[in-house]
Amino acid sequence: MIDTFAFGSIVIDGRRYASDLIIYPDGHVQDAWRRVRGHVLSQKDIAALIASRPEIIIAGTGVNGRMRPEDDLERILSRRNIRWMAAPNEQAIQWFNEFYRENTVGACFHLTC
Repeated sequence: MIDTFAFGSIVIDGRRYASDLIIYPDGHVQDAWRRVRGHVLSQKDIAALIASRPEIIIAGTGVNGRMRPEDDLERILSRRNIRWMAAPNEQAIQWFNEFYRENTVGACFHLTC
C-alpha cells in the first residue's frame, strides 16, 4: 500500500523512498530506478517488471505527468495480456491502492516533475 506521496518522496508500507522506483507484484520495491532516456518510459525500462507477469502495470508519470511512455508500450503490454494504466502520481497512487489487493499489480513511479 502506498501511504503518502510528496514531490520527491513516497512512503510504501511505512518505508520512505526518495528516488524513482518500481513496485513488483510480490511487494518488492526496486528504488534508484533509472530510465534509459530520462523522461521517456520504454519497454526496456520495465523489462523485469513485465517478466514478473502482472495483470496490471500502473505508471506514475510524475507530479505533473512529465514522464511519457513510448508510443507502442501499451500495445506491447496488451499483447502480453497486461493492462496498462498511466497518469500523474496522484491518480496512479489511487489506482494502485485500489487494485493491488485483488489483482497482480506492478507499478513504476517517477517522483518528481
